Amino acid sequence: MKGEDLAELLELDQVPDLAPRYNIAPTQDVMVLRATRPGARMLSSVKWGLVPFWARDPTIGRQLFNARCETVHTKKAFRWALRQRRCLVPADGFYEWKKVKTDRLPHHFGLKNQRPFAMAGLWERWQSSDGRRLATCTLLTTDANPLVGQIHDRMPVILDRDGQRIWMDHTVQDHATLNQLYVPFPSAQMEMWPVDRHVSSPLKDGPECRAPMGQMTLL
Repeated sequence: MKGEDLAELLELDQVPDLAPRYNIAPTQDVMVLRATRPGARMLSSVKWGLVPFWARDPTIGRQLFNARCETVHTKKAFRWALRQRRCLVPADGFYEWKKVKTDRLPHHFGLKNQRPFAMAGLWERWQSSDGRRLATCTLLTTDANPLVGQIHDRMPVILDRDGQRIWMDHTVQDHATLNQLYVPFPSAQMEMWPVDRHVSSPLKDGPECRAPMGQMTLL
């Protein structure tokens, strides 16, 4: 996505200079918008896969790259972050894989207007016994809308502008208000298409990753 579009989406004062990404997998770095102190926000790179501050081993993050919105407030790994470390994860698309017998077929999802969107996330700080520090995040998921439901039963929690402001306001703590944000994004505003299986490799990160199936040779 363009820096100008990202700045508009996240209401940033400055346009960030970021290289485009087309395929980000769990355990890789991802950009998030997080609050550093009351009234201050920062766009920064963190590792995808949340490592709770109490964890002895950071490898637990490989299992915590998604958090179900239905249980996020009760799970030990997420409940502190939900209160204190909510973040926004910007993107202009995401992938889901459809199970077909023994195969898994990847599909790309995005908005029909081609605009970027913000997903609800949580982030954490972790420090090892020898002082090594690590910042990580997880994505909240909800029930799939009818479009995504053709491929998978879950989807990211995508927030509109009002939802973004509520999510980033850490004075909002009541579950009733937060639960209103966990609704599936409308299918009518989204589109999908199948893409080549090579997107399943985390080593692939070029524009061909999101090209419709059969169009890779045209890029």
